Amino acid sequence: MSAATLQATRTAHQANNPAGVDSTLLGVFIALLLLGLVMVFSSTIAMGDQELSTHTGKFWKQLIHMLLGVSLTVVVALVPVWAWQKMSMAMLGLSVLLLIVLLFVGAEINGSRRWIVLAGFRLQPAEIAKLAMVLYAASYLTRKQAEIKKFSKGIVNMGIVLTLLGGLLLLQPDFGSFVVMTATVGLMMFLGGIRIAHTVLCLGVVGVAMFFMVTTSAYRMKRLMGFLDPWSDPYGAGFQLTQALIAVGRGEIFGVGLGASIQKLYYLPHAHNDFILAVIGEELGLAGIVLVITLYALLLHRALVISRAAELIGRIYAARLAQGIGFLLVFQAVINIGVNLGALPTKGLTLPFISYGGSSMLVCCIAMGLLFGVDRQTRIRERNAAQKRVHA
Repeated sequence: MSAATLQATRTAHQANNPAGVDSTLLGVFIALLLLGLVMVFSSTIAMGDQELSTHTGKFWKQLIHMLLGVSLTVVVALVPVWAWQKMSMAMLGLSVLLLIVLLFVGAEINGSRRWIVLAGFRLQPAEIAKLAMVLYAASYLTRKQAEIKKFSKGIVNMGIVLTLLGGLLLLQPDFGSFVVMTATVGLMMFLGGIRIAHTVLCLGVVGVAMFFMVTTSAYRMKRLMGFLDPWSDPYGAGFQLTQALIAVGRGEIFGVGLGASIQKLYYLPHAHNDFILAVIGEELGLAGIVLVITLYALLLHRALVISRAAELIGRIYAARLAQGIGFLLVFQAVINIGVNLGALPTKGLTLPFISYGGSSMLVCCIAMGLLFGVDRQTRIRERNAAQKRVHA
């Protein structure tokens, strides 16, 4: 999309919404939250919660997560963007520390050590690390504008930081978060101005590294084989995928009806988090899946519009941050959707704002707060500039 088109779209939204909030982005945010709350309720209503002895325990927990997340969204949106730039290095350091602590005191669940249990709340440091990496990458691209085209300074330094965080993620192991973070930072770097030749070289290096990581890991190879032919072992390596595909297939065009899913009745593992899209596909059909994809497409579109508006008035950090937030949320959604539909190997990634989970919900809401904050402060700058032109 051209700069003129983006600016025209931006101007139209401002004219229709003088309050200073991107109405489309706000509508997408609310729609994703409400859809997630409804589907968590639907996917867990038949399951008793051992701790709360109720069939609605996870629904109430998710509602609390959502309310806390929305509160954080409002607070974060009010913080000046320049403050996040100053805190980016500290946030990165905190995330590295949490990932290191996780290796020693983290709770091991299903063969992965991804959670730190604090007072009954499970904190997932990988979620914080992905957002911290976006904050740092945006700051790095702003500070190194003049050097970004130099391989030694523009690529190597960022590669070292990305390798450090990626290595800690892989030790959990959490290959999915590593892929999301790498893809997000890579695209931020590309839009930030690195050379095409350097981009191709980096893609080659990352491709070789990922091939090596998959082929040298027994459990990743097992997942890959299960993805390539899940029906060859439908009760073993291919169990999750076959159950997800059965759910999506049963839904056809308009679904079997909200709450009428059969696969969520202990057939489909993780129906309320990693595989909640399969339940959406079963109960709401292809129409429900298309709705979810459309909402994420709109989120990315608005993030890029906000980014471009910030860049046009010289707010480079804000622009890079908006791009990173959009890519981070949508890349994770794309991978989750791909896994549920059998287009990608199984990964333990949630569907942002929709899947059950406290850490994911809170961090995603903070990310949206950053995006709303960039938009709000850019609108203020644009309005002040317009008033100066009128008075002049």
